[in-house]
Amino acid sequence: MRLSIVIPAFNEARLIERSLQSVAVSIAANQTSGFTSEIIVVDNNSTDNTAELARQAGAAHATGDWLLFLDADSLLSPELLADIVQVIESGKYVGCGSTLCMDGLPWWANVTLLLWTGTSVLFRWAAGALIVCRRDAFQAVGGFDQDLYALDEIRLSKQLKRWGRRRGLQFTILTSHPLETSSRKVSLYSGREIAAQIFRIFVLPKRTLQDKKHLSVWYDGRR
Repeated sequence: MRLSIVIPAFNEARLIERSLQSVAVSIAANQTSGFTSEIIVVDNNSTDNTAELARQAGAAHATGDWLLFLDADSLLSPELLADIVQVIESGKYVGCGSTLCMDGLPWWANVTLLLWTGTSVLFRWAAGALIVCRRDAFQAVGGFDQDLYALDEIRLSKQLKRWGRRRGLQFTILTSHPLETSSRKVSLYSGREIAAQIFRIFVLPKRTLQDKKHLSVWYDGRR
């Protein structure tokens, strides 16, 4: 089994080194005779491009049977990678996501994360920070939607579930070892700004998600 780990990066000089170190440590801890891997970092430095396009470009160059998309501000643990390898080797799954953990969140952000976690597990929607899937399934469903500038991981999760269901395969969310990801958006944006962003997505989803000028939390360049 060969796993391609794709890491899209946009202005991530401060965080990507730790992310890559976490990947290297996790791979070393899970090295077996039947497991090989490659790491593909995609520099998404264009102001008119999206993370989805970067991940799509990485997938196009991947040689693995399975794809693991990891945000550059997230840390992969050996335990989580072991869970992922177990999912792959079971032969029962088309893919998986993971619950998240973030340090230093204020109470309202903790509540939001808890609500997302429950939704993610219930509906089996992967968070964009980590998505794992079979490469043939990813290609069959067309990969990430290039018309969306955010939350395309939910659309991809739905498509992978449908593709897998027709073949007797499941899509799951791993919960035993949550992915550690950066909470910087909470410190860079006020609660009011984040609430306004979420409200607009709910009220005008198509118009908001297809135009990055309405997605300041993702695209205004604060780091």
